[in-house]
Amino acid sequence: MKQSDRAHHTVYKYASPLIALFLLLTSVADLNAAPGPNVIVIYADDLGYGDLGCFGHPTIKTPALDQMAAEGMKFTQFYSAAPVCTPSRAALLTGRYPIRSGMCSDKRRVLFPNSGGGIPASEVTLAEALKAAGYKTACVGKWHLGHLPQFLPTNNGFDSYFGIPYSNDMDRVADRKHGRSIFLKPEVKFWNVPLMRNTEVVELPADQTTITKRYTEEAIKLIQQNKQQPFFIYLAHNMPHVPLFRSPEFQDKSRRGLYGDVIEEIDWSVGEVLKELKTQGLDQNTIVWFCSDNGPWLIFNEQGGSAGLLRDGKGSTWEGGMREPTIAWWPGHIPSGSVSQELGSTMDIYTTSIKLAGGSVPTDQVVDGVDLTPVLLKKENSPREELAYYRGTKLMAFRKGPWKAHFITKPAYGREPFQEHDPPVLYHLEHDPSEKYDVAQDHPDVIKELKAAAEQHHKTVKPVPSQLEIPLPN
Repeated sequence: MKQSDRAHHTVYKYASPLIALFLLLTSVADLNAAPGPNVIVIYADDLGYGDLGCFGHPTIKTPALDQMAAEGMKFTQFYSAAPVCTPSRAALLTGRYPIRSGMCSDKRRVLFPNSGGGIPASEVTLAEALKAAGYKTACVGKWHLGHLPQFLPTNNGFDSYFGIPYSNDMDRVADRKHGRSIFLKPEVKFWNVPLMRNTEVVELPADQTTITKRYTEEAIKLIQQNKQQPFFIYLAHNMPHVPLFRSPEFQDKSRRGLYGDVIEEIDWSVGEVLKELKTQGLDQNTIVWFCSDNGPWLIFNEQGGSAGLLRDGKGSTWEGGMREPTIAWWPGHIPSGSVSQELGSTMDIYTTSIKLAGGSVPTDQVVDGVDLTPVLLKKENSPREELAYYRGTKLMAFRKGPWKAHFITKPAYGREPFQEHDPPVLYHLEHDPSEKYDVAQDHPDVIKELKAAAEQHHKTVKPVPSQLEIPLPN
């Protein structure tokens, strides 16, 4: 008998019947306590910090996301844990820097169709943690954490899966001599990306002209099917990762052209999800997160997005590569119209969601995500004070408070070598979010402090084999 049970037994034995009855009813009430909120994470692909109306874009209309921000909380200093797809998604779903799980590499930045690795079984995914807390779980959209059976969503805590296993520009079949020109007028037949239902391929190639719409319909169906029990839906859109596709209803609707059409369809999708939650009376019992896996793919020019006032984009550890447009929505709980300037990370979505669900955050391994509940519900200070910026396995930069030190810099793409800095390049991000003015010379004390913090972080990292470098079995 547990000690707490033994104590209750003693009380029931010697207390008056009325007190005993009260304690018994209290115990039953505890057992029947209301479950935590439903959790929906809507994750865009390669969306830039400046691509939404509520984050300052002048010609892309995002009324649903603008309303989501008006009814919830907009984060202005929220980060992905990596500047490219696979490691950032691993961090979101494990609450851990990808270097801890082996979901990063200096040789292959993401997983490919010829990769043999994927998310390790030892990692406790957000789906697994919420499933253990009694939630139904579903993954809709892009996965990119391994396409072999053992790595698919249904073997990593998700009850169902409908989506593509890796990026929508992989399995290219068009003549490579055309280079990037095929992205100017993309056609479905240029790629052979599979659409999967659980572990089976149901469409090859995936018809990407309707895929955002179909993901949305799938998410709405899941809300309807699971409205009587707590649920977690991970809705990970393919877009606006190139090649860009949108449904016929959104063709040539945006002043921003094809890219704007794509974002406006994602905005429509968000609106449909929130509308369904309100229709089902679930809005005050559902927390919805909206974020992106990394910054915009700038090398694709107008086919890529905008990081706004931030420097560089996808692939880099400058702010434009990792600071993401983020919104949290939970009517009746998150104060409407809130704007948080507190520091946050997609890894914190993991810990916060598990805590809200009454679940258990793993204690047998390092979890880097922190609980943002005080920020969300009371607009208090964030428990997150630091952030490490990794490119593959290299710790490129480190942030503490408003200060960011770059130890190594390199543009997002290209052959320019890594450039080491001693002393580090230093920016005050709350004064200079564009990282234009190196103030290292004026703040040797800050550099010393950030170096020490980075070294302390590094001591917690234990090298593990890279999953991205494992070849596909013969």
